Amino acid sequence: MGIDIGTLDNPGWTVKIDLKGTGVAGKPLARREVHRSHYDWLVVWRTKGAFEAACGPLNLGEALHTFRVWATGDDA
Repeated sequence: MGIDIGTLDNPGWTVKIDLKGTGVAGKPLARREVHRSHYDWLVVWRTKGAFEAACGPLNLGEALHTFRVWATGDDA
């Protein structure tokens, strides 16, 4: 699967990153929800084989950054 980025009709983005065969395939991730406004929000969670996120229309970068920080442990 790899990486799948899609759109939501409310509007917003979805992100799904396949973790199978990666070094973080078994790494835990607690569901996180941040709701700042109708268009400024982010929800991230982990399914059995993937990192997933849904976010507002201007939060795609934040969703991808959240994945990078979680996967690498580097918040720099």
